[in-house]
Amino acid sequence: MEKNTLLAVILSVIVISIGFMVQNMLYPPEPAPVAPAAERPREEPRPAEAGELAEQPAPPAPREPEQLSELPRIGNPVRALAREGISSAPVEYRNDLMRVTFDPRGARIQSLELLNHMDGDRPVEIIKRGETDRAAFELHFGNDQAPPVTDLFERIPSDDRNTVVFSREFFIEGTPSQPFEVRRTFRFHPGEHVVEVVTEIINSVNRVIPLDYAGKAYTISVGPQIGPSYAELDGRNEYRRFFYYDGNRRREVRLRNEDRDQLTERVNWATLSGKYFAIIAIPGAADYTWTFTNETPPGLRDGAAMYLSRPVMRSAANRDVLRFYIGPKVTGFLDRYDRAENNALGLRNLDLGQVEERRFLFGWLENILKFAMQIIYRFVPNYGFAIIILTVLVKILLFPLTHKSFESTSKMQLLNPKIQELREKHKDNPQKMNQAMQELYKKEGVNPLGGCLPMGLQFPFFIAMFGLFNNHFDLRGATFIPGWITDLSAPESILNFGNFTVPFLGWNDLRLLPILFVASQLLSSKLMQNPAAGTSNSQMKMMQYGMPVMFFFILYNMPSGLLVYWIFSNMLTVGQQFYSTQRRKHQVTE
Repeated sequence: MEKNTLLAVILSVIVISIGFMVQNMLYPPEPAPVAPAAERPREEPRPAEAGELAEQPAPPAPREPEQLSELPRIGNPVRALAREGISSAPVEYRNDLMRVTFDPRGARIQSLELLNHMDGDRPVEIIKRGETDRAAFELHFGNDQAPPVTDLFERIPSDDRNTVVFSREFFIEGTPSQPFEVRRTFRFHPGEHVVEVVTEIINSVNRVIPLDYAGKAYTISVGPQIGPSYAELDGRNEYRRFFYYDGNRRREVRLRNEDRDQLTERVNWATLSGKYFAIIAIPGAADYTWTFTNETPPGLRDGAAMYLSRPVMRSAANRDVLRFYIGPKVTGFLDRYDRAENNALGLRNLDLGQVEERRFLFGWLENILKFAMQIIYRFVPNYGFAIIILTVLVKILLFPLTHKSFESTSKMQLLNPKIQELREKHKDNPQKMNQAMQELYKKEGVNPLGGCLPMGLQFPFFIAMFGLFNNHFDLRGATFIPGWITDLSAPESILNFGNFTVPFLGWNDLRLLPILFVASQLLSSKLMQNPAAGTSNSQMKMMQYGMPVMFFFILYNMPSGLLVYWIFSNMLTVGQQFYSTQRRKHQVTE
């Protein structure tokens, strides 16, 4: 029966390992990578939805063309019309949710902070400049390969305090007497995370502006380098990913290092997404070409960026509206834009909730546990203690299953002397030894595999807990023990190594929670060891000592909330196992 016992243990480990791979929150499986779509015929613009600004030309009628010596040539570079006295001072805007700093050079955003979400001791800077001249929502004449416009724009006064307007005149090289105006309007809505970016291009004469560079008139960029700050993009604690939603399903655009890809089909929205925050671009009526890239410019830590390239214009005046959700990946904020009456812009049916991380296993159970933890937090406003209380409640719920497993293990421990006698008696005849042990199990009413099924039934709770503590937004920045566990969504540290990094592992912090986890796991494994396998069995020793050590390396940089749960769960398991063993021994002596 020894082989069967070993096989059962190995199968249990395989099940858990497969579960980790499947439930890897940080690398969720997605549909196949997007292949560049073939160019398709241009569709007619769709009707504007409720609350959506119709993106049709709406300027005053341009004046009639004058006697011109020459026409602008397609492909000629665009130049800014000379102007004096335009201020280069940054322009700031603030409402209840965000603080925005504009750079008049190019009329772009160089910083955007989310005031209700902290990154250490300051608000999350979701749009950040870095040590470079790059900024967000830059304008490029042409496609994504064209350089951004960095000419000074003049700020235009607006009656609406939530609207920031910039303007500058340009001309196509060779025709300075035929300027056209570029007006960039940024419209904010208090209480909303959606920002409207309006681009108006108005010719001074009644003629289509020949902005045609590889079939594109202009491009708007999103990124590069979005916040919050991070130690590294390790794919677990922080990452940058691209998704788009076509109205039916969310798809991921997967890129290799220093790579780019393009998408020409019409989509509902596309996003540059981090673990907890995202910038979601919601296009208007124009058929934009989307470019996704992670090519890192000099001076930036990451170069993840999206580019929306507009086709050539068909009239002398054009007005395009893009909307951007800039904020946390939280259901309550994202779902506001599914019903027009729930948001100030009147947007509906956007399905922005698709940007949240998916749960392919036991997502329903994770939602139940999340709801339970939020209820606990209302009464105990510390997420660390809320995790501990939730762990106790889960243990109570699973008590019948774990009790049955422990009872089976205790019975096996009480049979250990008889098992050792049979081993010694039939050490030269393994077949007869297994037969004798089978008879012993039958006589004593013990099933050596009896503890496997109850423990296996706990597997869904383990996976759900893993997903909950690894991705729950409310744990971000939540302090458990001041001075030690200050962010339950990130690894803790008791000592930073400074510039030293552990070779091969890349660690530069000493963490206490992984050490406590290994200690609790070893103690739990020791108490739950099946004596039928024999203390000299090298495979079983590998399972008992090797697995906790392996998980030490796996979990070293995992969120501290997950380790708090697992350590406390192990301690409850140790207590329950010890009680079950002592109770069984007491029953035998009686």
